[in-house]
Amino acid sequence: MAVWQQVLALDAKFNAFRSPNNPHFRTLYIRRRSQLLREHAQNERDGSSRKDYLHLRAQLLNSRYGSPSFSDGGSIKSRSFSMRSIGRPENLESMATDGRKYYHRRHMSTSSLKHLYEGSMKHVYDSIEVVPTSDAEASRAMAGGKSLSENYAFTGMHHIFDQHSASVTCVKFANDDKSRVACSSLDGTLSICQVIPPPATVICMLKGHKGGVTDFVWSLSNDVILSVSKDGTARLWDVAAGSCMRVITDNMGAELLCCVFQPLNNNMFVTGNSRSQVQVMNMSTGKGYKAGSSKVTGRVNALTFDNIGRILWAGDERGSVYSFTVDVASGKLIKTRRMTVSEGHPITSLSARAWISREARDPCLLVNCCVNSLCLFRIVSDDGALQLKKSFPIKQRSAFVKSSFCPLMSFRQGACVVSGSEDMCVYFFDVTKETKPCVNKLLGHSAPVIDVAFNCDESLLASCDANGMVIIWKREGKQGTL
Repeated sequence: MAVWQQVLALDAKFNAFRSPNNPHFRTLYIRRRSQLLREHAQNERDGSSRKDYLHLRAQLLNSRYGSPSFSDGGSIKSRSFSMRSIGRPENLESMATDGRKYYHRRHMSTSSLKHLYEGSMKHVYDSIEVVPTSDAEASRAMAGGKSLSENYAFTGMHHIFDQHSASVTCVKFANDDKSRVACSSLDGTLSICQVIPPPATVICMLKGHKGGVTDFVWSLSNDVILSVSKDGTARLWDVAAGSCMRVITDNMGAELLCCVFQPLNNNMFVTGNSRSQVQVMNMSTGKGYKAGSSKVTGRVNALTFDNIGRILWAGDERGSVYSFTVDVASGKLIKTRRMTVSEGHPITSLSARAWISREARDPCLLVNCCVNSLCLFRIVSDDGALQLKKSFPIKQRSAFVKSSFCPLMSFRQGACVVSGSEDMCVYFFDVTKETKPCVNKLLGHSAPVIDVAFNCDESLLASCDANGMVIIWKREGKQGTL
């Protein structure tokens, strides 16, 4: 059995001792623990360091909470599922022996990150499939006995924001944060809002762009926001001060349409412009990397990385998705694939996910394209090749509609994605259902819904529309907490 599964089982064993008066926290802790282990922890070939971590963690938990009434044993086995190795070995980044290295990764220097990345890519790992059985008692208990549709019953409105005078192009909660959400707008401003505790308020407005703000992204530590605009500039904002730290002008003088941070190194980011260029930039210098640019066939509307920052996908106005490999040390960008989603129809959103649910590692790319459907592609090779898995009906012909994976992996059968739509609705789809995949639809907007975003514990959902309205939805029966 994989050691990361033993780590999770060990945490589950001691979970009854954590916050005995707060069962919701215990549930969220195990869900988040499972997500981090699956996304960032891969099995080392010798497994020695991971086994050492398991031993040390067992000692620390015993020291803090006392020894549980049942024996630890040499291997921790679960009756809820069996495991089997599948597929060919994959070259993956050996990030982290669990949360300890994940924490250090977020605080490393650039040189340390380069060393970690270069060394980790030399390792080869087997992917592990977790196969549920009909006796998945633990998983059902963690899910609270609710079905997928019940779990995503976002019916009430927590708050409505209307601080923007033009279409809101993007909405995102801060990373691992359930209370702060930011919005960008074609009125040339960004706003940062506090939604918990009530009353919800606008903390600050970020002003400086001379044209509409087309996209933005939070840094991993949430201290910086990167935004791009039709004025041809990218701006770096100090979140705490609410001020602009740096203005970077596009080297072609073109409109900037999308941006994304490199997941392993937030000193590196990528922009896409209206002249078909993808450009890798250095945040400290404000300059592009040598060999860090590439051309595609049309305006670059969307960008996304895989979870380890090795593969970058770019979607353009002509319906193509390009994959690139990115060298985190040098910023070198190498084009590897071109895949046509729908010829002549703009790609408007890309989102990658290594795991959709707890059941198996299933790397996927979620794509919005102006063909009245939301498409889910399976990532089938190490260079980012795609294969259509299924599509879901939404209304999208011209608006820059976006979608998102639900942030927490499901502890029940099924897995969910959510999307905006031109018919003024928010749609939830179960990607595992063959028939009637729509599990919920939210009504309340009076204009096309452009973007959607969950907070980290899925207790709140934000959606924005072409009239500048942002609605914060609360989960049924919840008051902004999980």
